[in-house]
Amino acid sequence: MSRIERVLIVGGGIGGLCTAIGLARAGIKAEIIEIKADWTVYGVGIIQPSNQLRALEELGLAKICVERGAAFKGWEIYDDAGHLQMQMPTPNTSLSQYPPVNGIARPMLHEILMEKAAVSGVRVRLGLTVEDIEDGQDTVKVKLSNGAVERYDFLIGADGTYSKVRALLFGEELKPVYNGLCVWRYNFQRPSDMLWGSVHYGRKAKVGLVPMSSTLMYMFVVTPEPGNPPIPAQRLHSEMRSRIEGFTGLVANLKEQITDPAGVVRRPMEPMLVPAPWHRERALLIGDAAHATTPQLAQGASMAIEDAALLAKLLPQDRPTSDLLAEFMHRRYARSELVVETSRKLGEWELAEFEGRPVAGANPAALMVEAGLKLAETY
Repeated sequence: MSRIERVLIVGGGIGGLCTAIGLARAGIKAEIIEIKADWTVYGVGIIQPSNQLRALEELGLAKICVERGAAFKGWEIYDDAGHLQMQMPTPNTSLSQYPPVNGIARPMLHEILMEKAAVSGVRVRLGLTVEDIEDGQDTVKVKLSNGAVERYDFLIGADGTYSKVRALLFGEELKPVYNGLCVWRYNFQRPSDMLWGSVHYGRKAKVGLVPMSSTLMYMFVVTPEPGNPPIPAQRLHSEMRSRIEGFTGLVANLKEQITDPAGVVRRPMEPMLVPAPWHRERALLIGDAAHATTPQLAQGASMAIEDAALLAKLLPQDRPTSDLLAEFMHRRYARSELVVETSRKLGEWELAEFEGRPVAGANPAALMVEAGLKLAETY
């Protein structure tokens, strides 16, 4: 048995960066390769529930996220006419020193993580990915896209929903499946009196408003999009506006401000859960590469960050790698399955509502509360 001292992380997104930071804090040399030559992220926001803040605290990152983000009380629920139906405070289930939920701009979070990785000594190489993986009992040998062949003690695939590492380890047949819904996002100036996030329910769409800083918020719009048809980039703003016709009040006012097609981010919802185990001898999938979820529970980033925080605890231990990976799967699989499958069910109910065929007995609020209580538990 050889100890894990040098790790290659494929993918420089939230999961990859958090893992590299956590491993560096634990004394393990972590390197990141990222296929993008221009290491940027799209400019909308991330919701940070209390279980994510708990994991970020373990990585030394929660305080700065709260400082650079926007704490809020929970969610106000409105109908499409702008009438308030209820307030749903989010309970603080993890750390009393932090808010129950925080919003932060995705570029800001990326900047925080890049800064922390740099000061932690994490090496990052851009425009690079893996072409082949030879996983062994003591080392893993990789062929990189620049032709170089290198050896590491461990490899982590954090390269997203369409993971190259997953395809190399488990084959091309494991792919996400489109669920019939898309989410559109756009940034706005935040009203000075905004203390809550909000969700506005219409007959053909769901609209959310989420604070990201003292001056910024973003809108998300969930819509049914049969077949996920391509939309020309120059029409994204007008198409997004058309999806929220019929809303009045604040949503209607904001609709007129959706004027920049380059500012619209549209993504299909494509969930998947890789069957256990997510690893071979010394290569492991994390984040969306292993458990891509849809945004109904706002837990996609949280699950990747929890993966990272747990790996930072396990990999430095002087134990057989097989034992460490077995413990990782035991502590992560059921929790990730809960998020993926609950979000999938909520998405099915939303799609049915939008299509005029509501599901008898569907109770999204109860299902979300049940999931939230389970996620509040330590793992």
